[in-house]
Amino acid sequence: MRWWGWGDSAHAQPLPEHALALLREQLGIDGARHPPVELDRVTLAAPALDPLVRRRLAAIVGGEGVRDDHAARVLHAAGKGYPDLVRLRAGRPEGAPDAVVYPSSHAQVRAVLDECAGAGVAVVPWGGGTSVVGGVAPVRGSLRSVVALDLRKLGRVLGVDEVSSTVTVQTGMRGPALEAALRAQGLTLGHYPQSFEYVSIGGCVATRSAGQASTGHGRLDELVLGLRCAAPAGDLSLPPLPASAAGPDLRELLVGSEGTLGVLTDVSLRVRPRPGHEQYEGMFFRSFSEGSEALRAAAQHEVLPDVARLSDEEETGMSVVLAGGEGLRARAGQAYLRARGYADGCLAIFGWDGEADEVDRRRAASLAVLRERGGLSVGSGPGRSWAASRFQAPYLRDELLDHRVMVETLETASQWSRLAGLYEAVAGALREALARRQTPPLVMCHISHVYETGASLYFTFLARQEEGREIEQWRAAKTAATDAIVAAGGTITHHHAVGRDHAPWLRDEIGELGISALRALKRELDPAGIMNPGKLLPG
Repeated sequence: MRWWGWGDSAHAQPLPEHALALLREQLGIDGARHPPVELDRVTLAAPALDPLVRRRLAAIVGGEGVRDDHAARVLHAAGKGYPDLVRLRAGRPEGAPDAVVYPSSHAQVRAVLDECAGAGVAVVPWGGGTSVVGGVAPVRGSLRSVVALDLRKLGRVLGVDEVSSTVTVQTGMRGPALEAALRAQGLTLGHYPQSFEYVSIGGCVATRSAGQASTGHGRLDELVLGLRCAAPAGDLSLPPLPASAAGPDLRELLVGSEGTLGVLTDVSLRVRPRPGHEQYEGMFFRSFSEGSEALRAAAQHEVLPDVARLSDEEETGMSVVLAGGEGLRARAGQAYLRARGYADGCLAIFGWDGEADEVDRRRAASLAVLRERGGLSVGSGPGRSWAASRFQAPYLRDELLDHRVMVETLETASQWSRLAGLYEAVAGALREALARRQTPPLVMCHISHVYETGASLYFTFLARQEEGREIEQWRAAKTAATDAIVAAGGTITHHHAVGRDHAPWLRDEIGELGISALRALKRELDPAGIMNPGKLLPG
């Protein structure tokens, strides 16, 4: 992973010249490249971990299992959110862990937490480091020092129960590695968030991740059957039961806890047979509202595709610009769209997987409802294009940052009856907040996950950076948008998690008593307050 951005440089692609020209015209950027500083120019405070504590940690995990060199500390200084990358690229991260610790077993995690609790050292669990909401920021709070607990050595499959369709896996395992292991047995977890190439399974569980096919196959929190957690107060081990009436579900308290209660070390997950056939295709609707109503109908008729994504007019247009002459509308047939009255419409991508006859049956049922509600099928080209590039967006963000374009995403969800109002409120808040700063934005949105009772909205917005005031600009937009979400009855986060960025608004969603209940649970499991300070809970 690039320390200043996303992924592998070999996979990055420059912005097409026509796309850069559009951004010059609409955002007022100069078009020049502004690369990040060199690694050795990143400024960090000296490590503050007590030498005696460092020796004790090394005795637990081995001498090579504790690192405090410059490169390791920079790599663990932040996640991959917009403010993280702005600071990293300038060589001025907010902070850095005083050391990075690499345990290789649950017992070592247990011993590290015991040592850190006794020494007053904050612990930030670290999976793939892909958080975009400040979830892995090395905050020490009132404690003496902070370590990043990198779980990459906990990366094994512990067992597959083919009879029960479950897998038990250590939480440091990366998504691609788990899929490769399951493929050999004809199975799949089928969880593909945009961060799939680098994300850890534990990070997905800890943040209630929703993959791109979760409309059909469920969010990851729905796939968790059992888990083991090392908390500072002790261990919790919950078996992989299909269901239980044994009181409130403790799994639900730990799934989504974002490392604030303890460290998830292994989880048991529901898996399914690897599909023998996949079908992706595109469909246009005349408007975003028409497409939304079609998705609602499909959901409530129980004929949803496994993948269901609907872009609004602005996002559809930007997709065409980024793809150029070989883009989505070109594949769909420009003349055909114009002739049918869909030239300025919205693109939806649908996907089904399973055995070929099952896919054919489900696809026919889905398309019948969607066409009845105004959908115009445009073939498999747009769907194949989306499937081939669905993990590329973070690379595009790095390219935009090179040109001093503010590029940020945020997501929410609400009931169908409130969705249109939520969409207008958030888009309007972003436009107003950034126009007020003389940096009018491009605001785009898509529906990315669909339910019988509602759907998610995923916004992307671009604006010319305010040089020297990038974080202030971002905070103004983020605050305006989240205030609008709360006022319009949406959730403050559908799948990015709370982290640090959304914590000030958690009280609006769960109430003061809810905050008190979570704090009481934290005091019980983490009495020294060492686990991931500053995240999830406000204040």
